Amino acid sequence: MWLVVKKEIRELLRDRKTLFFMIALPLLLFPLIFGAVTYFTSKAFQDAENEVLKYALIGAQFSPELTDKLARQEGFELVSLTPDVSIKAQIDSGRLDFVLEIAEGYSADVLNHGSNQLKLYLNDAGLNLVFKRVNSLVSEFSQSYQQSSFAQLGLSELQQQALLKPIQLEKVDVSDKRENWGEKIGGIIPYVLFLLCLQGAMFPATDLGAGEKERGTLETLLLSPVPRYQLVLGKFLTIGLAGTISALLTVFSMAAWGIGLAQGMAISFLSEFLGQIGVIDFVLMFLMLIPVVAIFAALLLSLSIYARSFKEAQSYMGPLVMLVVVPVVLSTLPGVSLEGGWAWVPLTNVALAMKELIKGTMDYFALVAIFLSTMVIAGALLAFCVHWFSKEKVLFR
Repeated sequence: MWLVVKKEIRELLRDRKTLFFMIALPLLLFPLIFGAVTYFTSKAFQDAENEVLKYALIGAQFSPELTDKLARQEGFELVSLTPDVSIKAQIDSGRLDFVLEIAEGYSADVLNHGSNQLKLYLNDAGLNLVFKRVNSLVSEFSQSYQQSSFAQLGLSELQQQALLKPIQLEKVDVSDKRENWGEKIGGIIPYVLFLLCLQGAMFPATDLGAGEKERGTLETLLLSPVPRYQLVLGKFLTIGLAGTISALLTVFSMAAWGIGLAQGMAISFLSEFLGQIGVIDFVLMFLMLIPVVAIFAALLLSLSIYARSFKEAQSYMGPLVMLVVVPVVLSTLPGVSLEGGWAWVPLTNVALAMKELIKGTMDYFALVAIFLSTMVIAGALLAFCVHWFSKEKVLFR
């Protein structure tokens, strides 16, 4: 069996595509993708913040001060309304970014007049930050009207605060920082790790099954004096090793790039958060990945053996992404926790356990159910793979 493992690993390492998917892709491409997404997202928000907004006013005569403030505000350009065209049509065409309607009777004397009514017409379907920028401008007037009214009433600062917030609800969070942030990001880490394990194992599995069929080397391998089950185990271990290495390399690369690019407070926070997670917790997360990778490896190898060609195997393996998405989504739903029956649900229990380990609230007795359920599923799938590999009608479709 180990001779088969060495042979398969040697062939994989000779293949430049395999090296790219297993090493170059995790170390370079994934961090670059995340970096590019972050860069373009921040640039899009910055461009939207600095974009000159074209606007029109309805009822400008009712509030000269607000009209004048908008005219003098940098980043706003006044445009006249086209009489015979609807406001919606002018905004949708891009001629206007928004229309502000000031109600008749607008007054700064809110004590006697009451609240003023403003209507903002805009297309809020895109990333334009129109409402945020206009609301920021209007809020300045709202605060000045408040202060003016309080001055007329002769209220002290304490009375003003009491009127604005008659009851203040103070939140006292009894969770520590690790539990708080672990709950927020703990559901993302299993999702990323599962996808990376699947992605890292997918290409080697395709090559070791359907790839050998295309190259015509499968018949030679079957003629060797090695039992069928050892051939399957050799390919299975190679695929599992590839998936695990790919996932670990990607996580290491993303962590290294993140720490390297972080500055000041970000580094101290990251160091503090990671420092609270014990070595045993990291080891347990890695150990739980092993049966998960075994499940993926057995499924992928079964599909690859059945497929007639490399392309056909890839088409079969694509839908397996849902096998990763659904269990992780279940682990993030309200009320789903590592208690009762959920500890026995494959993949979902591992995702829940990883989140609990990151939070520092893990019930270590639940690990028995987690490892038993995942190992039983992995063993059953591996047994099916061995049975599948022994069928001549499958091997020579």
